[in-house]
Amino acid sequence: MRRHRRAKIVATVGPASASPEMLKALFLAGVDTFRLNFSHGVHEDHAKVHTAIRALEMEVGRPIGILLDLQGPKIRVGTIKDGKITVAPGEKIRFVLSGTNGDQRSIPLPHPEIFAAVLPGHDLLIDDGRVRIRVDRCGSNFIEAEVIVGGVISNRKGVNLPGTILDLSPLTPKDRTDLAFGLALGVDWIALSFVQKPSDVIEARALVGDQAGLVAKIEKPSALDHIDDIIMLSDAVMVARGDLGVEIPPEDVPGRQKEIVRACRLAVKPVIVATQMLDSMVAAPTPTRAEASDVATAIYDGADAVMLSAESATGSYPRETVEIMDRIIRSTEQHKLYRSIIDATRPDEETTAPHAVAAAAADLAEAIHAPTIVAFTSSGTTAARIARKRSAVPILAITPNLRTSRRLCLLWGAHSLLSEDAHTYEEMVDRATTRALSEGFARVADLIVVVAGIPFGQAGSTNNLRVVHVGRPQLCV
Repeated sequence: MRRHRRAKIVATVGPASASPEMLKALFLAGVDTFRLNFSHGVHEDHAKVHTAIRALEMEVGRPIGILLDLQGPKIRVGTIKDGKITVAPGEKIRFVLSGTNGDQRSIPLPHPEIFAAVLPGHDLLIDDGRVRIRVDRCGSNFIEAEVIVGGVISNRKGVNLPGTILDLSPLTPKDRTDLAFGLALGVDWIALSFVQKPSDVIEARALVGDQAGLVAKIEKPSALDHIDDIIMLSDAVMVARGDLGVEIPPEDVPGRQKEIVRACRLAVKPVIVATQMLDSMVAAPTPTRAEASDVATAIYDGADAVMLSAESATGSYPRETVEIMDRIIRSTEQHKLYRSIIDATRPDEETTAPHAVAAAAADLAEAIHAPTIVAFTSSGTTAARIARKRSAVPILAITPNLRTSRRLCLLWGAHSLLSEDAHTYEEMVDRATTRALSEGFARVADLIVVVAGIPFGQAGSTNNLRVVHVGRPQLCV
């Protein structure tokens, strides 16, 4: 079950992929973590998928990650007379807080937080930016605006406000119910939508605690203004390019993606690049060449994982999509320019002892041509510190913690294994060599690098580095 690539694949589960048979096919094709999108479906259906994934995990004997993606607040216009209206550039229109059967002079926008925060000059983007409105005047219950880009406004279409920070919790009552349900199930990651500022992550952390890893979805321009603090407060980050690309100019998205990926690598936090990666494969058996290049770009950027959304959830070719993504990742990582590009974006070294030990392990493994770095880790931090270097040497991450083994399914380069904790140097060496052999990462007479924290089982204490001769463990330094 060894993956011959470093970056991971996240696939969204939906009607096209929810059966136990298809979940197994997707895992065998390359999925490392499954995403449950709580914007769709009911609890009963998600529980069945969760049960099927855990049964598959037992069958294949490998940890599998499960990510619960919360819906977050949805801002929409209300109901409109005849279901829709057409507006033209230069036309003056008016939004109101309450009402039904709206027209150009009274389009319902039932969100008081918008009227409290919006200012003249701010833009409203309707239907994923197809219609752009600019605010002229506003009050506590009205907004008068000019149409900049015309089009059709129909019932319940979404509204984005790129220049406005709303006094709105990222957790709706529905999200709180979904969160409690997911945590009771035992999901590994919680993805938080509509993050605007660091306090949004703090609010979610108070509910999640350490029961699951917390993924901040970067999809609002205001989040970019606080990106370092948001990364610091999160366990991982998702570059949600769909919504982000609506609210910032599309030409800015590639650069922002690179910035976020590098910042996460610096902070030793996994980062997922998501949305529309192989979107044409929802209906076609092969991607466009531009889509293949898009996936490859995320890999060259150093992303820990790339994600499939509708392609695997509702598409006609879920298994083929995963296979293609796996092939693109492997081809990219094997390209002659990959290593030089990854090394060129390497963040500065941290000056702390744990980071120095992890960095030394990666450098040493390459210098002696070790086939693997074995990392003993209770929280996943030791493996993450090694992964930060994006070494050419794969990481065999051994942990006694089931939750950690599943969360490591998002970490670049890590092949996670569940094993009893070591208590002595001798046990550590024996486990490292035995598992490196059994998992196919090393052969007898190979030199491998072993990293651990002493005392064993203490989270975050990366302080011990050894070179072990497989088959002759007494010859180690």
